[in-house]
Amino acid sequence: MRILLLCSSFNGLTQRAWLELRRAGHDVSVELAISERVMVEAAELVKPDLVICPFLKERVPEALWRGHRTVIIHPGPPGDRGPSSLDWAIAEGERAWGVTALQAVEEMDAGPIWGWRTFPMPSEPPRKSALYNGPVADAAVELVAEVAGKAADPLFAPAPLDYRSPEVTGRLRRPMRHADREFSWEQPAEEIVRLVRAADGAPGGRARLCGLPVRVFDVHRGPDLAGAPGAVAARREGAVLVHTGQGTVWVGHLRLEAGAEPGSQAGSQVSGVKLPATMVLGERLAGVGERAGYSEITYERGEEVGVVSFDFYNGAMSTDQCRRLAAALRYAAAQDTRVLVVRGGEVFSNGIHLNVIEAARHPELEAWMNINAINAVCREIVACTSQLVVTSIAGNAGAGGVMMGLGADRVIVREPVVLNPHYRTMGLFGSEFWTYVLPRRVGAQAAAELTGRALPVGAAEAVELGLADRVAGGSRQEFERRVVDFAHRLAQDSSYEALLAARRQAREADERRKPLDAYRAEELAEMSRDMFDDRNGFREARRAFVGKARAQATPPHLAGHRELSGASGPGVAVASHM
Repeated sequence: MRILLLCSSFNGLTQRAWLELRRAGHDVSVELAISERVMVEAAELVKPDLVICPFLKERVPEALWRGHRTVIIHPGPPGDRGPSSLDWAIAEGERAWGVTALQAVEEMDAGPIWGWRTFPMPSEPPRKSALYNGPVADAAVELVAEVAGKAADPLFAPAPLDYRSPEVTGRLRRPMRHADREFSWEQPAEEIVRLVRAADGAPGGRARLCGLPVRVFDVHRGPDLAGAPGAVAARREGAVLVHTGQGTVWVGHLRLEAGAEPGSQAGSQVSGVKLPATMVLGERLAGVGERAGYSEITYERGEEVGVVSFDFYNGAMSTDQCRRLAAALRYAAAQDTRVLVVRGGEVFSNGIHLNVIEAARHPELEAWMNINAINAVCREIVACTSQLVVTSIAGNAGAGGVMMGLGADRVIVREPVVLNPHYRTMGLFGSEFWTYVLPRRVGAQAAAELTGRALPVGAAEAVELGLADRVAGGSRQEFERRVVDFAHRLAQDSSYEALLAARRQAREADERRKPLDAYRAEELAEMSRDMFDDRNGFREARRAFVGKARAQATPPHLAGHRELSGASGPGVAVASHM
């Protein structure tokens, strides 16, 4: 089928739908929903058999849903209606949730039902973004494939929404308002965690901290300590420990409300930018000491396998985080284990920390320090010859985060993972030794195509290309266990010594042919022109990303992949209000 993806942004869910449909043999085009006119014209231009919008915040134009069957992928069970479905599901502690495919009609979310999926909610309140990118996205991708199949069946007819049906368990919920997201530090820690996570990653919980009006993100239960609610008890690795009415919470990130005076020594761009909590609060934390109990990086050592785990919020890696991770890898590589597993978190890595860069007094200098710091991380992985190295990629990765993972001997990715092995959309040449590790794995021609096309790669395709060695399914926890089991088998393999010797010989031969320092110098020479001379629009692209600026047009690298040959028959549109 000829399918048009119509979306508010080419986000992770849309990328998964794009990959799934292409892999199923469909011709897939992409158009951003810039305006009603653009949406209608896109369908007229492409003449699709099916239009799918896995992520659409805008209302589907009447001209579109009247001219094409339009199916909404809604992040709630049958009968659920409203734009704040996931927020309410987390805030109200729903035990189960779902995703529904329903046909668009004049009344929002009230059309006939094409299909649905349900799933149990985690026992611990999830971050909204984690719920969306995990169980919701899994269910949505399944439904997109199901809708495509049903759309091709002339005998299929969706079932009218009937609240008398036992399968229709949802209800109309009003939009969450600012007041719904406000909390007091007098509340118990458990309540605060649930409320904030229902608004994380956006728009965040609302509170005052150290006298500043802030949005609160990235919260975790802390120890039971006595103290005045709202007082900061400790700090660690960018986070602060805050007393509540009952217990404490670690707050990893804050966003200063627009117009408020920053409490830090960062640049004027701090206001309105989501940043590590200590960066926002700055000198207001004078006298606050460090305390253990919160760590973005851990090391677990077994007899034969060591595991360095890191879980950075949204996969962004600041200069400080990179330096800490490089030190952890250096320590782990010096141990007498046989295999080192490098394990990412909910998001594996998206490379340098654009928010921290944008908020710095001198953004270009901070970007330069950041790229050098992440290069040091990559070098620890590439240059480790005392152990075999396995990267465990359970979450999506982009740009330098992909290249960081490619330095290992074995790269294992989880089945739903999407990789974006390119830098071009951010106006950067890239570093992280990509000119060494990427061609080494996929060849020079494929490396040029991957970085030039700037399109996502799914897990199965990553193995076919050579980007990854294995794909494993299951939940994140199941996947991580499987990777560690693989590492143990590798450590006990009869050919282990030969494999390690081959790694050393290959690294020595590569170093003689062209030292890692030469790759680094060449990449940084290009990056200096991108960062300091801004030859490819890095400054504007960075600000648009940090400020979540609305796109003004479909990017050429996406629009260029439209299939424009004619098609006959009525079109079908599938949309989403996620």
